[in-house]
Amino acid sequence: MRIVSSLAIGALALGFSAAAEAENGYAVEVLAEGLENPWALNILPGSSDLIMTGRRGKVMIYEAESGEIVEIAGAPEVDTRGQGGLLDIVPAPDFAETQLLYMTWSGATEGGRTTTHLGRARLDRAGGALSDLEVLHVVSPAMDSQAHYGSRIVFADGHVFVGLGDRNQKDFGPEHIAQDLSSENGSVIRLTLEGEIPADNPLVGQEGVAEAIWSYGHRNIQAMARNPETGEIWVAEHGEAGGDEINVVERGGNFGWPLAAFGVDYRTGEPFAQPHEPGDGFIAPVFHWAPGRSDHFPPSGMAWYEGEAFPEWRGHLLVGNLFHRYLGVFAVDGHEVSAPIRVLDGQGWRIRDVAVGPEDGYIYLIADDDSAPLLRLVPDNEED
Repeated sequence: MRIVSSLAIGALALGFSAAAEAENGYAVEVLAEGLENPWALNILPGSSDLIMTGRRGKVMIYEAESGEIVEIAGAPEVDTRGQGGLLDIVPAPDFAETQLLYMTWSGATEGGRTTTHLGRARLDRAGGALSDLEVLHVVSPAMDSQAHYGSRIVFADGHVFVGLGDRNQKDFGPEHIAQDLSSENGSVIRLTLEGEIPADNPLVGQEGVAEAIWSYGHRNIQAMARNPETGEIWVAEHGEAGGDEINVVERGGNFGWPLAAFGVDYRTGEPFAQPHEPGDGFIAPVFHWAPGRSDHFPPSGMAWYEGEAFPEWRGHLLVGNLFHRYLGVFAVDGHEVSAPIRVLDGQGWRIRDVAVGPEDGYIYLIADDDSAPLLRLVPDNEED
């Protein structure tokens, strides 16, 4: 059922035209407002309810039947300085049996440095709390920085993958942390569901390396999803003043950051590396943006659309754009990616995360703000 009253409130507050959106094939429902810096959302299996995080340290559930937001106690202690806080949250593959939720967050370590943590806890809906919180992995090394933590979680082939950031290091040479195999920063790591390092990871057995690494040479991964047709893990990552990328993760692959890049230095506007070229030894993105910030794509949140509500988008990749404030809908054919359709363009929402309802095929989104909405896209021909 369309929530007309909430939609009207959101439209008046943000000055957008629901009629204009309907012309594009969808209508917008504002399911909730006033969320404090939400960062992640996912569908709770077996229901239409949504599990969400707020970067300031909240775990929340949107209850579809009542339309209420319920705060869940027991979230991990987080460091919220800079870009830090409570980040991703994803139900375990066996959530129906275990009620386990996997989370990432930035946490302080000895000496005041911070790093990304991966953990899990059991959801007690009746008690409104998380229990049995367990830290599975602490990314090494911790850094004196409060930026570029990543981080997104994906399950594939019985393992958990986490996309991480380079902690905003500005040494753009070969000694950069994303090229340092002793560091997990600027990489995708692969672990067992219990947080152990699998014996078949590509660097296992090598001396002086971080054996959790699955791929490296990444800048800041804030969008990550498994392609349901191929099983491949796709990521979108922030470039430096443009040069944002969509990549298909490969076992042991070096994606080049910062030795091959399409962006320019934020501080000088000058190139600091050669663009990706055939034969340079690095894996090139399947799609990238040009230098500069006039039409770049700082990404956050990713989902593959396999629903019935928008049949013309089936098989497309959905990715949020923070700076230019729209949802990018990308046609994909193998590894060929087309320029995005710009959904919600001009509405002023920094799209932080996106999810697709497995039953209704509707598209759920959160925006990044200190008083942000939870949104739902439905076909414009839905009956009121």
